[in-house]
Amino acid sequence: MNPKILIVEDQFIEANNLRIVLNKAGFAVCSLASSVQEAFKIRKKEKPDLVLLDIRLQGKLNGIDFAKILQSENTAFIFLSANSSRSILNAAKATQPYGFLVKPFREKDVVVAIDVAWYLHEQKQKAFLNEKLSTEDFSGLKEIIGRSPCMKSVLNNIKIVGNSLLSVLILGESGTGKELVAHSIHRISSRATKPFVVVNCAALPANLVESELFGHEKGAFTGAIERRIGKFEQANEGSVFLDEIGELPQDLQVKLLRVLQEREIEPIGGVKRKIDVRIIAATNRDLENEVAAGRFRLDLYYRLNVFPIYLPPLKERKDDLLLLANHFLQLYAQREKKTISGLADGVIDTLLNYNWPGNIRELENTMARSVLLATEGVVTSIQLPNFRKNVIGHSATIATKTIDENERDYILDMIGKCEGKIGGFEGAAKKMGINVSTLRSRMRKLGIEKNNKYC
Repeated sequence: MNPKILIVEDQFIEANNLRIVLNKAGFAVCSLASSVQEAFKIRKKEKPDLVLLDIRLQGKLNGIDFAKILQSENTAFIFLSANSSRSILNAAKATQPYGFLVKPFREKDVVVAIDVAWYLHEQKQKAFLNEKLSTEDFSGLKEIIGRSPCMKSVLNNIKIVGNSLLSVLILGESGTGKELVAHSIHRISSRATKPFVVVNCAALPANLVESELFGHEKGAFTGAIERRIGKFEQANEGSVFLDEIGELPQDLQVKLLRVLQEREIEPIGGVKRKIDVRIIAATNRDLENEVAAGRFRLDLYYRLNVFPIYLPPLKERKDDLLLLANHFLQLYAQREKKTISGLADGVIDTLLNYNWPGNIRELENTMARSVLLATEGVVTSIQLPNFRKNVIGHSATIATKTIDENERDYILDMIGKCEGKIGGFEGAAKKMGINVSTLRSRMRKLGIEKNNKYC
C-alpha cells in the first residue's frame, strides 16, 4: 500500500511540482502546507502516513522543530533540503529522518526516496512488535561477533536490507569490519549463490581504473592484447563491493553514476551492455566533507547513500571487546597449535583501558602476536603501541595542529620505527592495524612522498 503524503514546503511552485510528481506515481497527497502551523491542522484532519518536510519554513517553527514532534510520534518523514550549513544538517540528522531529498528534485529520485523510506518505516514497526531482539534473531550472521546495543542495530539493518536491491553505503573507521558486513549482506540475500566481487578503489592503478572496473576489448588501446572482463561484469547477477569509494577519481565517479542509474556498463572499445549488479560501497571518509570540498559528486553520494549502515569504532563497543579478543585468541591458538585457555586479569584491564585507534583489525593483530609470544596456558602480557602515551604527553603540541597534521606525524613516526618498511609483517601498516593500500592512500593524500627520509 502506498503511503498518503503531506508536503510541508513554503515555496508553492516547488510544493506543487512535488504534488504533480507524486500524483503521477500513484501516491495520495494531502493539502499543501507552507508552515508548521498549517501542517498541524492538515495532519489532524487528513492523517498522512509520511511527511516531506522542508527545513526552512515560514513562521516561528522550522522543519527541524516539526521533525522532533514527528520523531516522538513515530511518524515517517523525509527532509527537503537546499544548500544548508553543517550545523543545520547535523541538527536535521539528529531527528533521524528516513532520508534527504536535495533540491532541485528529479522525479525518479523522489519516488525511490519515498519507497525506501516507507519500506524502512514498515520494517521498524515490525521490529517494535517484537519485545526484544534475541541472539537467535541473528543466527544467520554468526560471523559478526558482538551483541552490544550498537551492534544489534547494525545486525538488524543487515537483516532488513539483505534481500532488497537497494545500494548500501557502509560507513566507519578503518578496521571496523566493513568488508565483513558487505559479505554478510550478500550472503543472506537472494544473490548468495552468485559472485561477490571485491574492489579496493584505493589500490586501483590510476591508468587502469576504467579497464579494471568496466573491462576492455582486444585492441582497444596499446597493450590490450586480449579482451578483459571488468569487475562489474564479473559480478553480474551478484554483488560488487566498492571498498574505499571515497578514493575513486572524479571521472570514474561519473561512469559509476551511470551504472547506478542505467544499470549498464561500457567497456573501453566496446558497446554498452546491461548488467544486473547489487552495489555495496564503503568508506572511512566523511563523504559530506568530500562533497563540500568538490572531491566527490553530490548526485553519486545520494545514489549510494540510499541505505547507510554505520559501524561504530571499537572504543564504543567495550561490551564486545572481550568477546572479540577471546575469539581471536582461540583462532590463532588453533593455527599455532597451542593450548591457551584465556587472558590474565591484568591483560584484560589493559585491553579495556586502551583506545584501539586501529579498531578490530588492530585487536586481531594484537591477539595474533600475543598467541605467538605466549609461553604459558594463559596470556599474561600484551604489547600495545605507545602512541596513546605519546599523545597524552604532547597534548599541548597536538592541540595546535590539525587532524591531518597529527595523522601525518603519526604515519611518519610509525614508518620511522619500522625502518622505512610499509608492507609485510614488520611493516608500518601491520603495526598500525590497517591495510597497506589504505596506508599508501593516506600517504598520498597527506603528501608523504616515497623519497621522504623514511619512505
